[in-house]
Amino acid sequence: QVQLAESGGGTVQAGSSLTLTCAASGDMFNRYAMAWFRQAPGKEREFLARVSWSGGSTYYADSVKGRFTISRDNANKTISLQMNDLKSADTAVYYCAASFSLGTTSDWYDYWGQGTQVTVSS
Repeated sequence: QVQLAESGGGTVQAGSSLTLTCAASGDMFNRYAMAWFRQAPGKEREFLARVSWSGGSTYYADSVKGRFTISRDNANKTISLQMNDLKSADTAVYYCAASFSLGTTSDWYDYWGQGTQVTVSS
């Protein structure tokens, strides 16, 4: 099993940048594909980005492609989400998740963090 904890959320102005970090504990971190999702009030959880076990392959949702970058550090058991040019529509709770498979929907992911709030003010 793996335990996940997100950090780095906060309130920023539109156009700003923010980096979220997800720290993992437990075994076999480098056996998990990792992803970021978000959920805004009244909306379904939305896939944002995923990174493969080695970090060599990434995939992004169209809504964040070109603005967000996912990366991982297997030595330190962390993943990050660099978010640039933030918009008010990016306001949500952001979650990291782990899976043995490369999926783009939440049902592929077995382990979740508690989430971190990102608020973008216009």
